[in-house]
Amino acid sequence: MASDLNRIMLIGRLTKDPELRYTQNGAAVASFSIANNRTYNVNGEKREDVSFFNVSAWGKHGEMIVQYCKKGQRIAIEGRLQQRSWDNQEGKKQYSIEIVADNTQFLSAKGENNGGDAPNSSYQNQNQQSSGYQNAPVMDNNPFSDDDIPF
Repeated sequence: MASDLNRIMLIGRLTKDPELRYTQNGAAVASFSIANNRTYNVNGEKREDVSFFNVSAWGKHGEMIVQYCKKGQRIAIEGRLQQRSWDNQEGKKQYSIEIVADNTQFLSAKGENNGGDAPNSSYQNQNQQSSGYQNAPVMDNNPFSDDDIPF
């Protein structure tokens, strides 16, 4: 059976400091949410719509996000959507959709919004299966800087 496409890319601001926890197997997972703004016009009037998305990042990738990202900082996320379901106390099925981050870029300037100075502002997970769904992160070693781009 062929895989379907499940990719998402968002830029937004962290709504609170990321939280780090560990699974029973010892895997690190960072949880955070981002606010994504959309501006549009209705009859010449400028309006803004804000959406909030829950995000998780696994392993060293998640640990780096917790270490270097703070509330209010801009972040770019590339990943996939994941749906979870559970039965609530009344026995009714509940659903939640979150973004599982594979790649991130810290977009805020150094020191902006109390953020730390990350050694490299871009992190990428490789798809290595160690416990089913956990990915192992590696730094994005791009040999080009922003100054090399002609536009």
